[in-house]
Amino acid sequence: MGNRCRPEVSKGPAHFCQKGRVPSRALAWSLALIGMVVGLSARGVQAEPGGLIYINTNFAHASPLYWETKPDGAVHIYLAYDQERASPNRANGHWFFQLQAAPGAELTLVLHNFDNVWNGKPGSPLDDRTIGFASVDGKSWRVFRAETTPDNCLKFTVTVRAGSLYLARLEPYGLSDLEALKAEIRAHGDVAITNIGRTVEGRELEIIRIGRPDAPNRVLLRGRAHPWEPGGNWVIQGLIRRLLRGDAKTQRYLDIYCVYIMPIANKDGVARGRTRFNMLGADLNRKWDRPPDPNTNPENHALETWLQAMIDKGQTPDLMIDLHNDNGGKLHISRPGIDLETYLAKMREFETALRKYTWFTEGSTTASFRNPGSIGEGLLDRFGINACVLELNANWIAGLNDYPSAQNWELFGAQLGEALYHYFKATADER
Repeated sequence: MGNRCRPEVSKGPAHFCQKGRVPSRALAWSLALIGMVVGLSARGVQAEPGGLIYINTNFAHASPLYWETKPDGAVHIYLAYDQERASPNRANGHWFFQLQAAPGAELTLVLHNFDNVWNGKPGSPLDDRTIGFASVDGKSWRVFRAETTPDNCLKFTVTVRAGSLYLARLEPYGLSDLEALKAEIRAHGDVAITNIGRTVEGRELEIIRIGRPDAPNRVLLRGRAHPWEPGGNWVIQGLIRRLLRGDAKTQRYLDIYCVYIMPIANKDGVARGRTRFNMLGADLNRKWDRPPDPNTNPENHALETWLQAMIDKGQTPDLMIDLHNDNGGKLHISRPGIDLETYLAKMREFETALRKYTWFTEGSTTASFRNPGSIGEGLLDRFGINACVLELNANWIAGLNDYPSAQNWELFGAQLGEALYHYFKATADER
């Protein structure tokens, strides 16, 4: 795929580079309704001197925030941090809101509160490649480029041509998207959807099985442990649709493996527009070195309970992939203090398959890398499962020479079906 436009800092109005995908029919309808209200209410409404009327967050997955307009006309937006319980850690990285403004208004926005604390150390989700997405109608999303300021804010200028404009860190994938996907696939003979528990706020958690439970290999995937990271959901959707296509390759894949998927682990955080932790401050990609607390971390408790039942039935997953987004895009292979020879050999085979059969090119972590408490290390150390964390670059896809998008991540999911087939063929003698 050609180079549409490289991520450079934008000094003027945001440069829109790439058309995206519809987040969901339900979300699209809700956004369309909001747009109609905006169009009606903007007539005769007195805007601020710069043209801003309101920043709307009254829709699913919108970010908690407040704002103020400075004397120079710049709109400063203050995002709310997620806080981890019993820890100094805090996180911000998600933003999704709607500008309502006088038609044709050119607005300079400055987003604040990216001074994160990660594993007890200061950090930032921003760098000189950070991008965002914009949509007039909530259906078609385009990339825009932004500037990271010296004081760790994100600055960009947009033109609100039609009176309203949606802005998001990445193309949204919400709970309604998942419900639509489940409705699409539920009746298929190779699909089973099992409820395994509930979130802190009572939302149902599910495992989606694609394939036959008696297949010789089993893969477990988890998406959206951290709410700001929708890339994994688009990958999961692409994989599911590929495995249900019903062609000769599908039959070949499902003769070799069965896939189990926890599609959205942190449903409460997604619904409420949060960044990292669950609604009681638990990080769903930490403390996997011990059984999860069912009171403060019911999401991980549900997954581990399901996993233990699978192990007790003699159906331990042969491979586990935890899907995330970050600014690097590598395969994270943690190395606890145990015998790793077989595990590392299989991870090399998995990386080889990704490089050969998907657009993945970013490589894997070095021999010194370790991430204690992550699900990749925890499932390996405690259960002997070949587990890893696959980070999807949130700013650029080197293998496609293109920006990340729902379409490109769904393509990766479809390609992952082929990569898994060759991975299991290559490791068959090591079982």
